[in-house]
Amino acid sequence: MQKKTTQRIAFITFRILGIVVVGILFWILGFIIYNGAGVISWEFLTKAPTEGMTSGGIFPAILGTLCLVAGSMIFAFPVGVMSAIFTNEYAGNGWIVKFIRIMTNNLGSIPSIVFGLFGMALFVNMLGFGDSILAGSLTLGLLTLPLVIRTTEEALKAVPDSYRTGSLALGATKLQTIRRVVLPAAFPNITTGLILSIGRVSGETAPILFTVAAYFLPKLPSSIFDQVMALPYHLYVIATSGTDIEASRPVAYGTALVLIAIVLLMNLLATFLRRYFGKKVKTN
Repeated sequence: MQKKTTQRIAFITFRILGIVVVGILFWILGFIIYNGAGVISWEFLTKAPTEGMTSGGIFPAILGTLCLVAGSMIFAFPVGVMSAIFTNEYAGNGWIVKFIRIMTNNLGSIPSIVFGLFGMALFVNMLGFGDSILAGSLTLGLLTLPLVIRTTEEALKAVPDSYRTGSLALGATKLQTIRRVVLPAAFPNITTGLILSIGRVSGETAPILFTVAAYFLPKLPSSIFDQVMALPYHLYVIATSGTDIEASRPVAYGTALVLIAIVLLMNLLATFLRRYFGKKVKTN
C-alpha cells in the first residue's frame, strides 16, 4: 500500500512538473506572438530595414541567418559524423578515445563568446577571411561540433552489433559495413544532432558578433566573404541600442517571432527527414 502511494505521488509530481514546463513554453510563445504578430507583414519579411531599423523589413537578417545556419552545418555535420565514426567504429576503447571524448565534452562546455574570440583570431585575422559569412559559419560550426559528435556516437552505439557481424560474415569490408549498414540504421537518430545544432546556431549572438554580423547592412551578400545581418544580433541591436528603443520595440518582437518560426520550420524539416529515413530503414 505504501509503495503504491509513493508511486502515485511520484507520478503526480512528474505530471505537474511536465505541465509547468509546457505552460512556461506556451506562455513565452504566447507573449512573443501577442506582441510581434501585429508587425508581421509581407513588407516586413521581404524589405530591408529603414529609418534606423525602426521600420521597413528584416529580409537581409533572415537571409543572413539562413546562410550562417547552412554554412555551419555544411562544416560541422560531415566533420562531426566522421569523427564519431572514427571514435566508435575504428579507435576502440583505448586511452586515446577516452581523451578525445573528454576534450569533446570540455569543448561543448566552453562559453560561446570564447568561440567568437577564437573565430576572430583564427578565421578573421590569421587566415584573412575578414568579417564574413565564411568566418562566421566556421566559428558556428566549431561551436556545434561537440554536439554533433556526441549525438552521432550515441546513434552509432544504438545500432546492434549483430548488424556489423552479419555484414562482415557476408564478406563486406568494414568500410562497406559502415556505409551500407551502420550509417543507414543510425541516420534517423543522427538527425537529432542536426536538429539540436540548428536550434543552437540560429540563436547565437556572441560568435557572430566578432566574425560576421553587421550593425546595419540593408543589402544582400554577393559572396561568402561578405558581411551580413543576422536575426539574433539584429534583435539585440534594436532592443538595446537603437536610435529609438520604444519605436523599435514592436520590430524586436516581430524579429523574435520570425526567428522562432525559422527554427521551428527547420526542426520540422529535420524531424520529417528523421521519420522518413526511419521508415525506410524499417522497410529494408
